Amino acid sequence: MLCLFLLQRWEILLGVGTVLLIFGVAAGVPLGYLLRGLRLIWILALFTFIFNAVLTPGQVCFQIGPADVTWEGLHRGVAMALRFFILVLLTSLLSLTTSPILLTDAIEKLLSPLKIVGIPAYELALVATIALRFVPTLAQEADTIMKTQLARGASLDRGPLNVRLKALVSVLVPLFVSAFRYADDLALAMESRCYRGGQGRTRLHELKFHARDLAAAVIGVVCIFASIWGDKYFEQICLSFAGLL
Repeated sequence: MLCLFLLQRWEILLGVGTVLLIFGVAAGVPLGYLLRGLRLIWILALFTFIFNAVLTPGQVCFQIGPADVTWEGLHRGVAMALRFFILVLLTSLLSLTTSPILLTDAIEKLLSPLKIVGIPAYELALVATIALRFVPTLAQEADTIMKTQLARGASLDRGPLNVRLKALVSVLVPLFVSAFRYADDLALAMESRCYRGGQGRTRLHELKFHARDLAAAVIGVVCIFASIWGDKYFEQICLSFAGLL
């Protein structure tokens, strides 16, 4: 994710997105499913593109009313929109190919050296596990509350924006109450099962580092440095390739 914001050329970002799609297909995730997930942020990406195209100074390409659209703005707008799409694609690919339990176990493993300075790695991993576990539960609860409020005549999907925002309070308040109720029930259940933290606890399946994990890490690092190098020397690479042709 940090690498994406170091890249400035939209051509390199497009190449990174293509590589991620190839990784997704290789992992067994349908290509159409990955692309459908990108539809959720197309409005945000569109507004980002428009703002960058209009507000970036440079050589004027054409005018839209009083606003000047520059070539630099178009390049920057495409790059920013691609960053949003790649961020969503990257997080989707991670969540679709890795279970929440494995993610939290990995977080604990990565944070375990920080126990020396007093950072509770196990507790942080537990919080992440619980948060991921209750995301679908709270989403279903929010959907139920919205349908209930609509049946009672709430203006959640019609009327001016200020009316809909006020009506949204009737959804948020019961949702927060449900979230606190779930948290209280979970705490009571954990205490009933004699939960006393992570000290001395073991796992049914211990994580082990294999050769394929090392290969995946090396491939990831190579892709990152190759994209940064290609972004920095893009023009020289294009000139060299044109000379070969």
